[in-house]
Amino acid sequence: MKASLRLLTKRRFAPLFVTQLLGAFNDNLFKNAMVLFVVYNVYNDPHAETWFSAIATGLITLPFFLLSAISGQLADQRDKAAIIRMVKLAEIFIMLVGAAGLALAWAGIAIHIIAVPLMLTALFAMGVHSTFFGPIKYAILPQHLEKDEVLGGTGLVEAGTYIAILGGTILAGLIPIEVAACAVIITALIGYASGRQVPPAPALGETTKIDWNIFRSSTHLICGTMHIRPLFLAIISISFFWTIGTVLFIQFPPLVKNILMADKPVASLFLGVFSVGVALGSIVINRLLGGEVSAKYAPASVLGMGVFVVAFHILCRMWNSGLPAGEFMNIHDFIDHGYAGWMLFTLLGIATAGGMFVVPLYAFLTTTVEKSQAARTVAANNIVNSGAMVVGAVITLGMSAVGIDVVDQLLLAAAMSIVSAWLAQKLHRACD
Repeated sequence: MKASLRLLTKRRFAPLFVTQLLGAFNDNLFKNAMVLFVVYNVYNDPHAETWFSAIATGLITLPFFLLSAISGQLADQRDKAAIIRMVKLAEIFIMLVGAAGLALAWAGIAIHIIAVPLMLTALFAMGVHSTFFGPIKYAILPQHLEKDEVLGGTGLVEAGTYIAILGGTILAGLIPIEVAACAVIITALIGYASGRQVPPAPALGETTKIDWNIFRSSTHLICGTMHIRPLFLAIISISFFWTIGTVLFIQFPPLVKNILMADKPVASLFLGVFSVGVALGSIVINRLLGGEVSAKYAPASVLGMGVFVVAFHILCRMWNSGLPAGEFMNIHDFIDHGYAGWMLFTLLGIATAGGMFVVPLYAFLTTTVEKSQAARTVAANNIVNSGAMVVGAVITLGMSAVGIDVVDQLLLAAAMSIVSAWLAQKLHRACD
């Protein structure tokens, strides 16, 4: 672990780490400030709140499905550092639009007609931003790091990402929405400055013409990757994980408000604990594997995740806030509740097991193929992952539409962990 942490002092890693950390922070600060404001201040209906949370998740995910093939081609055939600079410059303008939506919402001006559409537009644009940055984030690591450093670098990227998600998520529930509007612009400016420090990472393979047809290029990319059995199993396993994560993340704000009867900081705490857990899992699995890229702990990890989801479901069923309708516990009252400690523990367990499951699989994607193909492999993974996440959002909407209780919807995530474990076991055997 100490060897991995030393990467944070190297220019071949540190600027990229800081840039992706700030990007993840900004994504989650903006998204959660928006979602929490709408859930707690605009709507007063559990189904409407779940729908909005699902729509927001779908919008930020859809660009990955549509544009990952193009982003993968660009990352493999152009200088990755140059693309980073362009993407981070675009983030500044995106956040200006998003900040305008947040400011209008704070002022109570045309919330439904202008403010919410502006915020959703910026959210979709941030999805586009992340789509073009995503393949670079992983594909640049084998180019700048030694082979025995890639797993450690991937673990640090994942840990840093989820720590940033933690910071953005918690801050979104604590600061006023008008402060969040200023913060997202400042963060975008700092991210652009750090992105300019990433060392050059020119294309390694032969430069070919970019196929701008999103459907043809996506089909070609997936077919060119998924026929390799270990990659197919890794990508499908990761996709099931993100489907589970999507269902959980969509449910957290409405669940905290309507089941636990708690306020926005508690919703932020839930999302934050989840992020801490994935970061912790990233570090633990790197220590267990000792730098080896392997899926041997993945089946047990995701099964453990499912067990913790069931425990979390049971605790939600046992929860009784003792408050009349319309009143919410603050974070201090929540912590004092008899079941709060167990609930946070199970939530941490879900996320830690999830981090232990997914991090080696991401490292596997970038080390199984030639370095010149790494970005396209990650892009193919992003297409399938995002499709799975959109499916998770649609399933959540469908369950809400037919009246399935938000707590019972958690059991779907537990059931899907069994499928993920089966796929991970097949991957481990295929790579032995």
